Amino acid sequence: MQQVKLISTDSKLEFSLFGEIDSASSEDFYAEVRAAYLHDKKDIEFDCTALTFIDSTMLGTFVKLFKELKADGFRVSLKNVQPRIRKLFEICSLDTIMEIGR
Repeated sequence: MQQVKLISTDSKLEFSLFGEIDSASSEDFYAEVRAAYLHDKKDIEFDCTALTFIDSTMLGTFVKLFKELKADGFRVSLKNVQPRIRKLFEICSLDTIMEIGR
C-alpha cells in the first residue's frame, strides 16, 4: 500500500500520509519525499489526516528531513495530526522545532 502521496506542488510540496509508517517503510518514505524535494526545493507540508501510526524511526526521519530543509532555508510542517501521534512529537519536544498542527 502506498503510504505517502504527493498531492500538491504549488507554493509548497504537500504530501498526504496514510496508514502506518514505521521502521519497515521509513526508508522508502524518506527516499520518496527527498526525491520530490530535490526535484523542486520548497517547504514541505504533511497532511496526517489518514496517518494512524508512526514509530521512533519515523520521528528520526522527520528530524532528518527537518534538518535538510532548514539548511536550505525551508520548513517542514504537519497538519491534521491525530492526538496520539501529536503526543509522540510533544514527548520528544519536536513540536518546538516543527509546526505540528491539529
